[in-house]
Amino acid sequence: MRLGLHIAYWGLGLDADDQMRLVKEAEDLDFQSVWVGEAYGSDAPTILSWIAARTSKIEVCSGVFQMPARSAAMTAMTGATLDQLTGGRFRLGLGTSGPQVAEGWHGARFDRPLTRTREYIDVLRMAWRREKVRYDGKTIQLPLPDGPGKPLKLTIHTHEDRQIPIYLAALGPQNTTLCGEIADGWLPVLFSPENVGTTKGLLEKGAEKAGRSVDDIAIAPICYSAVMDDIDDARDAVRPMTALYVGGMGSREKNFYNTLVQKYGFEDAAKEVQDLYLDGKKEEAMAALPAELIDTVCLVGTPDSIGDRLRAYADAGVEQLLVNPIGDTVEDRVQQLRHLARAGVAVA
Repeated sequence: MRLGLHIAYWGLGLDADDQMRLVKEAEDLDFQSVWVGEAYGSDAPTILSWIAARTSKIEVCSGVFQMPARSAAMTAMTGATLDQLTGGRFRLGLGTSGPQVAEGWHGARFDRPLTRTREYIDVLRMAWRREKVRYDGKTIQLPLPDGPGKPLKLTIHTHEDRQIPIYLAALGPQNTTLCGEIADGWLPVLFSPENVGTTKGLLEKGAEKAGRSVDDIAIAPICYSAVMDDIDDARDAVRPMTALYVGGMGSREKNFYNTLVQKYGFEDAAKEVQDLYLDGKKEEAMAALPAELIDTVCLVGTPDSIGDRLRAYADAGVEQLLVNPIGDTVEDRVQQLRHLARAGVAVA
């Protein structure tokens, strides 16, 4: 199992120099990759280009590009450009986002997400093969049938004409099965090594449908982490982001992360955290997170114990663990990367 650095949402708590310090440290520690997300603040491609220009070997990856924000053709262009500029260091993470962001920010209907994902990836791969793009789908039609458009071919190549690896951010059963069928990698959030059996079975179901092995799909969880001398301090460090996902990422009727945590056996806690969070009681919501829940979905521990937790991820079949270290200062986060790197060597 290799380690990757996940920056998540740019500019929240660290300035550009601090973020680059983390990236350079990760590269020096032989982390395999750095991943950048986006929501409704900074965009991922700009940050990835900036990182790529200041690094030499670490892979630069989107974690994730929002499909509602870009046409498939635009993502194909961006991916090919980044892949050329980095000499093949780019991996593409994709996600459908959620209804609040898709419809509230991008003005795109959040409908038929499975069909949209499948067709979006079809167009990406067609473009990277440098075929003339003709596509008659339910969510994508290229060219439009009633206008002057004509089929076009991407004018640039990916690095060595390769197919850029595509990772899907998937949570629900149908999305996870689709990931097993059509993607190169899986980017779960709030991943639990102890509950991998069910989710890996969904990946396997999709892989079998496509006539391939589940081992062909790289499992790369996005994981908030804290390595501190006191385990309770480590848990407290990740409480804000964990409460945001469990309690505030969506409505009471539709929060994918809350549903996932309930499936792990934390039904009462998940509902309590969500009620408190949506009522504006964020501090109480954070306090309501049981230690066992935090230990299940986050990477927390002391410098002496974190290796055991890394081994649990490795034993669950994780190929690459994408850590987002949480700390008060950039120095705290750098130190955590060093602890994780040392422990990761022992696990490998």
